[in-house]
Amino acid sequence: MSEQIVEPKIRGFISLTAHPDGCAANVRQQIEIAQIGSPSETQGEIGNVLVIGSSTGYGLASFLVSSFGYGAATLGVCFEKEPTETKPATAGWYNLVEAHRLAEVNDLHIETINGDAFSDEVKQEVVQAITERFGQLDMVVYSLAAPRRRDPDGTIWNSVLKPIDEPYTGKSFDLRRHKVIDGMFVEPANQDEIEATCKVMGGEDWKSWIELLSSNGLLARECRTVAYSYIGPDVTAALYRRGTIGRAKEHLEKTANELDAFLKPTDGGAWVSINKGVVTQASSAIPGVPLYMSLLFKSMKQRGTHEGVIEQIVRLFTDHIGPGQTPILDNERRIRLDDLEMEEAVQREVLERWDLVTDENLDELTDYAGYRHYFEELFGFDVPGVDYKVPTEVNRNLPNA
Repeated sequence: MSEQIVEPKIRGFISLTAHPDGCAANVRQQIEIAQIGSPSETQGEIGNVLVIGSSTGYGLASFLVSSFGYGAATLGVCFEKEPTETKPATAGWYNLVEAHRLAEVNDLHIETINGDAFSDEVKQEVVQAITERFGQLDMVVYSLAAPRRRDPDGTIWNSVLKPIDEPYTGKSFDLRRHKVIDGMFVEPANQDEIEATCKVMGGEDWKSWIELLSSNGLLARECRTVAYSYIGPDVTAALYRRGTIGRAKEHLEKTANELDAFLKPTDGGAWVSINKGVVTQASSAIPGVPLYMSLLFKSMKQRGTHEGVIEQIVRLFTDHIGPGQTPILDNERRIRLDDLEMEEAVQREVLERWDLVTDENLDELTDYAGYRHYFEELFGFDVPGVDYKVPTEVNRNLPNA
């Protein structure tokens, strides 16, 4: 037993601690939304699902919607740090501890493999688990958001958040000091950095997973696979869509087309889902994005169109990739869950306020308070109903991991 009072230790876009009870409460809330919003009784259940990157964000939501919304036997792959006698685990660890607990209560079959999804060892462990305890997969969700990749030969690739060709100069937000920054400057990436970012965040690893599973006979007829991406607005395009990450996402979309052709003979399919901007640890690290999202949330909440991660994935399954559904695609074969974000009126309002926002009017023009709440909630803090003054057990076991 290792009970302790867990306090937030937030440094910029990371937290050095996570609260077990807060993470558990977040998972319970997401499961409730998944169970209400996923019409498995009318659409049908899903047999077996693999989620690569299953512990936080869109990956966790996919894990929960698959299992608790559609009754799927779900295998998740993640890379989280377990607790020690003196230090809490990472938030993703505690998320999955609660998911496993509730799966047992609901008589659902879920498993977690904790390790580096880029590695051959973890891939083989997944193949073995599916072969022995699952059967062929009906769906594969690729939601990996790692900052670096180690190849089997020991080569390490590190992704970077940089523009291409021209430096970035623009407005951003300092999460440490809670201040609007004008004139932020970021040097453009060199060719090696562009290549490394594509290696980490492009489609190469997704493709290797699908080919490996196929070669072992583990993809069911009509198997579907989806990976997640983001486009965003013009105000963040220089650093995102036209930057190194955007180049990697272009590779991801190209890979989706290749995988779709690969799966077509068995009536399967592969797509990239362009999702709405939400608060994640990864997105918080991108200059300009926290400020943009604070403006976006203000506008969308006023219109009643704001969605969180779990609502997005419920809609993805219900309208696009769930049983019996045909994905609705844009001209480049992408699912567009960012449709409400990119409405003309919303983007016009965000752009107008972007030019006006300062430290003095931040609370008036943006939903920075909401953004900050969502960020702290990622790590189990600022969750209603959790008493943060009471010691809690941090040494919690994650089955199978």
